Amino acid sequence: MHRLWVCFAPYVVVSIVHVIALAAGVDGVAAPTKLALMPLLALAVVWGARGRGWTSSHSLLIAALALSWLGDGAGTFVPFLPTVPMMLLFFGLAHLCYIWLFWRRMAVRRVPLWAAVYGAWWVLLLAVLWPHLGGLAVAVAAYGLVLGGTAVAASRCHPLIVWGSVFFLTSDSVLAFRLFLPDAMPDWTSPLVMLTYCLGQGLIAAGVLVGVSARRDAATTAAVAT
Repeated sequence: MHRLWVCFAPYVVVSIVHVIALAAGVDGVAAPTKLALMPLLALAVVWGARGRGWTSSHSLLIAALALSWLGDGAGTFVPFLPTVPMMLLFFGLAHLCYIWLFWRRMAVRRVPLWAAVYGAWWVLLLAVLWPHLGGLAVAVAAYGLVLGGTAVAASRCHPLIVWGSVFFLTSDSVLAFRLFLPDAMPDWTSPLVMLTYCLGQGLIAAGVLVGVSARRDAATTAAVAT
């Protein structure tokens, strides 16, 4: 377990630097550190899985992180295309990877009753934002369904994944209001988006590593017992 948290140290440090730079308005630091986040988190996953066997769960996690990275840098990687639609596309694909990972690979329980709150979240979010979404209304609604689906699937998993999905949902919710109701959102919500995003992605990645390890240990124990 100690090695696991050491793996995440570079990601944690750069996340802190990024959020502080964003809050201070130092774009020269905030921009490159943002693009460094997901590669560092992917490196933490590879490092954390080293010597313990690579699985399809790790591959799905890396795919989700890679697509998230493309979403983070949509304005940089595809500047000739509209940024917000490309963000929705890349992050939507990332969430589809997460849904598959959580539902088919990492689930340890049935969907709890409290997960119904995510349905209420989707309805409320659209009710407030719909008049301001314009031509992106359908895309945002579809993305919200996928994001909510990730949270529901995560509710079946290790607590680290559950909390990671909650922070991720919070990040995207605040971002949605910043994009479509900017006048209602104070400046401090910008670093809040990235703080909750970094927490969410980091906790999800740690939860997958812990969950895969626990499954492997349980399988080993069962094999020895028989």
